[in-house]
Amino acid sequence: MEQPAEPVVRLTSAVVEPLIGPLFVPASAAADAPSSGSGRLMAHLLAFRGEDPALGWDELFETAAELVHLGLRATGHRLSAAEESGTAGVLARTLWAAGELDTTDAEAVRLGPPAFAQLLHSAVPGADRELSPEAARFYDELLAAVCLHFLRLLLERSPGLAGQLPEQAHHIGELVELNDAEATSTSRDPRSAEDVEFEERYLRHVIEQYDRITICGIDLDNPATPADWPLEATYLSLSAEFSPLAAAPATPSATSALSAPATPSATSSSAPDEEGGDTEPGAASVDPVMTAEKALARHERVLLRGVAGSGKTTVIQWLAVSTAGAALPEELQGLRSRIPFVLPVRRFAEEGFPAPGDFLSVAGHELADEAPEGWVARVLAAGRALLLIDGIDEVPEPQRRALHEQLRPLLREHPGSLCLVTSRPTAVEPNWLAEDGFTELTLAPMNRDQVAAFITAWHTAARMDRSDDADAQLDRYRDMLLRSIPLHRELRVLATNPLMCGLICALNVDRAGFLPQGRKELYEAAMAMLLQRRDPERQVVHADPVELERAPRERLLRKLAHRMLVGGHAVLDHRTALREVERYATAIPAVALQDVCPEQILDHLLLRTGVLREQPGRSVEFVHRTVQDYLAAKEIVEQGDLDLLLDHAHEPEWEEVIRMAVAHARPAECAMLLQGLLAPGALGMKRQRRRLMAAACLEHVTEVDPETYARVRRETRNLVSPSDDDSALRLGFVGPIVLEMLPDPATVSDEQAYRLALTVTRIDDDAAVDYLAGLRDRKSLKVRTELARGWRNFETERYAEEVIRHLNPEGLFLPVRDRQELAALRKLGGRPQVQIGGPFTPGELVDGLVPDGLTHLWLSCDLEAGMRMGWLSAFPHLMSLRVDRRLPPVSDVPDGVRIIVTGR
Repeated sequence: MEQPAEPVVRLTSAVVEPLIGPLFVPASAAADAPSSGSGRLMAHLLAFRGEDPALGWDELFETAAELVHLGLRATGHRLSAAEESGTAGVLARTLWAAGELDTTDAEAVRLGPPAFAQLLHSAVPGADRELSPEAARFYDELLAAVCLHFLRLLLERSPGLAGQLPEQAHHIGELVELNDAEATSTSRDPRSAEDVEFEERYLRHVIEQYDRITICGIDLDNPATPADWPLEATYLSLSAEFSPLAAAPATPSATSALSAPATPSATSSSAPDEEGGDTEPGAASVDPVMTAEKALARHERVLLRGVAGSGKTTVIQWLAVSTAGAALPEELQGLRSRIPFVLPVRRFAEEGFPAPGDFLSVAGHELADEAPEGWVARVLAAGRALLLIDGIDEVPEPQRRALHEQLRPLLREHPGSLCLVTSRPTAVEPNWLAEDGFTELTLAPMNRDQVAAFITAWHTAARMDRSDDADAQLDRYRDMLLRSIPLHRELRVLATNPLMCGLICALNVDRAGFLPQGRKELYEAAMAMLLQRRDPERQVVHADPVELERAPRERLLRKLAHRMLVGGHAVLDHRTALREVERYATAIPAVALQDVCPEQILDHLLLRTGVLREQPGRSVEFVHRTVQDYLAAKEIVEQGDLDLLLDHAHEPEWEEVIRMAVAHARPAECAMLLQGLLAPGALGMKRQRRRLMAAACLEHVTEVDPETYARVRRETRNLVSPSDDDSALRLGFVGPIVLEMLPDPATVSDEQAYRLALTVTRIDDDAAVDYLAGLRDRKSLKVRTELARGWRNFETERYAEEVIRHLNPEGLFLPVRDRQELAALRKLGGRPQVQIGGPFTPGELVDGLVPDGLTHLWLSCDLEAGMRMGWLSAFPHLMSLRVDRRLPPVSDVPDGVRIIVTGR
């Protein structure tokens, strides 16, 4: 018999066979497979075939991707990330064909590895047509190596086959032994011993350098308050969303075969929503979200935007540490063997983008002087680099353009390098890097689960080096804060990113678990962090020619906020903002003494304060309206212009300003404001709004005379009757005092009940749940939908028992956004129609949703284990699956489940 040629790619059986072994059915099942004179059909022996396959396309692709990775490492071949992914897709389709041939196990063994590989290759004609010649050759070599081990396992899994074909079995065994020996003794790793040794040391130092998180700008008196903590122990998986103004990337995704494979195993195909993409009546519309890690895993190059403190630098650190330590989640296995280079832009702002040989020195890496000559260049040439470019906003705009032009040729010369660039949202225009294949993402605000996880992790890290008594105190502070966040709106408004959550945690510990009761103190702490200390402590210096301390920065921001408020503008056009800066710059000595123009000052406020941002068309706005209102109120009180507040007290856009003004005002000024709100003159709705405003201000008053306080309470009773949705919403933000004025819920119409639900679901008070319980038996879908939406604003279990349990489920998609709600829903016995609006794993949904009761499911979130829907088989009565069109496509949907694509 002709001896089969040895495969060029040599992979040891100890490495390969554990990977491809799961592709076969267990030995007991193989023994039961039907047999003929020519052996058992391959389709009966493979785990991804049959009526109830244990594996699907995605698992087969993952196996193929790992085989490609091992083959490249063993041979020294170099492919770009896109070609590596494409080769894995071709190999997976080829292996899939093994189960579609009319070939038996005996016929395959009789053919031998090369001929069997050729048979599989010919079963998928043209599959490698889109591969480069180099990738196609590598695929052929790898397929031959895989087929050798495939036949070896086939002999083991098919009882009696070796006895039937002893010569072929013996030869395959010898070939495997020879292959193992040569693969073990011969290394084709192109790296020199010097490079390998340095690389190992470098990766260890990357972990040491970036495995701590520091929150800068916290000015606390308690020396025991932690300033930093281990990254590994406290990293929070953040959510990201695609930037709405960004275009699609110009180059293919590195993992496009993973995200939308053209597989031969299509189970169900998505169909357009018959309602034209409209959301289901009665269902809360939730924008699709995904974890930042998963979003980054889907693209070779990413521009990640985020406001100050949103976690951009932390994501950079986590990627560097996890890649260096090979501690990557499933979504980021494509980063294995990558070498991370963290490049803080502020370190090389003046010199320009560094040459590869300077990567380590600009990052302040202590091994910079010890790197072998040309090591970084060799890593780039091998397509193994992970470039993490942090803070493109931290240099002046002309230098940002220059950095872009310097980065572009580096990426073109080394297409296999992965790259992440971070920026504050306004520093660069939409699609700034689109021509270079970058996808734009924006870090989303933290949800309730993420806030709770951050608080828990922060206090856990703070236990280090503390006594047992201190640990018990920290536990108590943590529990107090976890209870406070859902109940107090001012805390929830601020606790939307890691920076502010860290500030709240630090203040919580420093003040022995008692946070400020008003939002004024919280905003003061936030302003001190963003405007005074954060940049200096992060060593962001000379990012632009303007140098200002907190006081002049805040004064200029107050002027802008005041101008926007008085003019009735949510934003300022660029020209008006410049005029406002120019008008006041000469009146503030710290600004007037600097040799800078108004344009430079405005750019400084946009890029360095973290509270102002630029929109398309260069219009200017504050990152949150409450920040603008806080600063405008402070300016009005300092000017003593209380009449301005009273003139606008009936206008909804002035409500938050008046609340903050009362908080800033001294006692006499506070009394003047409250009495002015109650003064006669205004008629009708204006008078009602002014009186309700007076009632709402009481929770913000620091000090006022008892007579004024009593008058406000006396004259603001029985004034509540919202006539439209907007007034109902505004009424809710007045606060708990409104509950004393509302009518009996049993006596109102459905339309009134709906508006009352709008109002009361916005009131942060336990008594609000008692009132909403009076609306729970309504048949109106509109009322029931609003009651369901309100769940997230209250204590989960109590609201579930007193409201959700009693809602008629007919026609209602019940939104579930976090794990607390999911657990509470299961206790209630589940619901037939559920909308998933938070990041869950399939396992959590299988455990959390009630199998027998679910008939319609709506997904508004990318699931953490991908969009493979085989787990839906756990729900035997499921009839439809609604999926937002902005999420990845679903696969493996069980037969009989209709797919409806929603959204515009």
